[in-house]
Amino acid sequence: MKRALTTLYIVRHGESDGNVRHILQGQINSSKLTENGKKQARTLGKKLSQIPFAAVFSSDLTRAKQTAQLMALERKLAVTTTKALRERNYGEFEGRPYRHYEEELKDLLAQYQTLTKEAVFTQDLGHGIELPQNMIARVFTFLREVAVGYRGKNILMVTHGSLMRYLLIHLGYATHHELPIGAVGNTAYIKLASDGVDFFIKEVAGVKKT
Repeated sequence: MKRALTTLYIVRHGESDGNVRHILQGQINSSKLTENGKKQARTLGKKLSQIPFAAVFSSDLTRAKQTAQLMALERKLAVTTTKALRERNYGEFEGRPYRHYEEELKDLLAQYQTLTKEAVFTQDLGHGIELPQNMIARVFTFLREVAVGYRGKNILMVTHGSLMRYLLIHLGYATHHELPIGAVGNTAYIKLASDGVDFFIKEVAGVKKT
């Protein structure tokens, strides 16, 4: 007998003021949704209004939490926050213009084009930047716990762009080269089905694959 699969809708937060200012936000928590970002969250909430979500989880960072709250508002569901869904930690580059990251790490970032899938996750950029494999480990631990705890139900999760990029790469949806920075748009989402062990991609929306 097959086990019932849990369906996970993993959403990137709406447009934040840090996005507009081209700031590498990472885990800093000073960035909030713009009015456009709030509108994006409400729009996606309406698009998914027919999905009977059993629970809503969000990164504890404000831009994600605001998005989750706006999407969950009419459902009268509480939003549970967790550090497991936080964006990648970008170390000393957090809060700085994104171009600083690109310019100072130009050579290391260029190496990504020649790395194997496995090596992409262990590439150490230094400067206190979180390894992709560590980010993926924390999020998958959480996803598995939720998939088992809410077996057969629909769950909404709100998180961040880099985390979603590496999640898609890990699941074989695309290579690192095919999903550059910016590929995951605001309020893009990934629909996954899981039995708590394996994960199956059912839908990807708002992601530009090159």
